[in-house]
Amino acid sequence: MPRNPIGLLLRNRRAGEGSLVWADPALAAREESSSDPSFALTSPAFAHGAPIPPRFRGRLRGENVSPPLEWTAPPAGTRELVLVVEDPDVPFRKPATHALTVGIDPESRGLVEGGLTDPAPVPGLRHGHGPLGRRGYAGPMPIPSHGAHAYVFQLFALDRPTDLASGFRLSEARAVMAGHVLARARLDGTYEIA
Repeated sequence: MPRNPIGLLLRNRRAGEGSLVWADPALAAREESSSDPSFALTSPAFAHGAPIPPRFRGRLRGENVSPPLEWTAPPAGTRELVLVVEDPDVPFRKPATHALTVGIDPESRGLVEGGLTDPAPVPGLRHGHGPLGRRGYAGPMPIPSHGAHAYVFQLFALDRPTDLASGFRLSEARAVMAGHVLARARLDGTYEIA
């Protein structure tokens, strides 16, 4: 496949790690400690830092099915879980949002494959607007020849429900989450189109 000149031209331009929801100090967990891995997010489909399998990639390169996710028990007092999936490697000022979901039951220990579809197959889930106004999961679709992109799955345990209706924006989610994060967990997958 020939190299994409646009991807090559923009190769060094990226939103960056500091643009992720994860980097927002208002969304850091209370008394967070890097040595406390008690709340963890994993997937049976790929390991942290590993490539995301084709089935879970965007429509042009895969089936666009959300991967199965699993997590350990959130801390006591958790009332709701929120999942944000972002790509900080896009050549824009802000990362691309690939999933934005609230209403995840803190008693659950994961989401099944395809669980982030819109409409949600899991009771209680509500999706916010992602890329181009879409709701639900939008799999990885980086610019060809732009280099490897990270897809960062960020799970937040909140001490209160968000009460956001479907179709909310990321800015609204951030506002209701601020100061209410008990714990958070992260899983990074990668994808590159040469």
